[in-house]
Amino acid sequence: MASDLENSIRDAGQKLADALKNASEIKVETLWVEVSKDGPADFTGARPIAQTIIALDGDSRTTLPMHPADTGVPNLDERLLDIHQRSVSEAIEYRARILNALFSVLQSRIR
Repeated sequence: MASDLENSIRDAGQKLADALKNASEIKVETLWVEVSKDGPADFTGARPIAQTIIALDGDSRTTLPMHPADTGVPNLDERLLDIHQRSVSEAIEYRARILNALFSVLQSRIR
């Protein structure tokens, strides 16, 4: 019969394996919704304004919608891009903290 320590190690290992499986890609989407003074916003109709996907190997892809302009050169809303970039940074930092915490738990259980 497995001891409590063995069960804890097995559980921590499984959680780490699950986290690594889910860590293969970070996907951040920034959405917008129109807000009216007549009532609450309907968030079910939120539409994307930017998307970033970062793979475990460091490859990344960001998709940004551009707005047509009279000059023929599309415009980008810098304020929305800044919000999106901050969300991407926060997602990367969060993922790193979670993985480090799981590694620490696993290491402490193995010792």
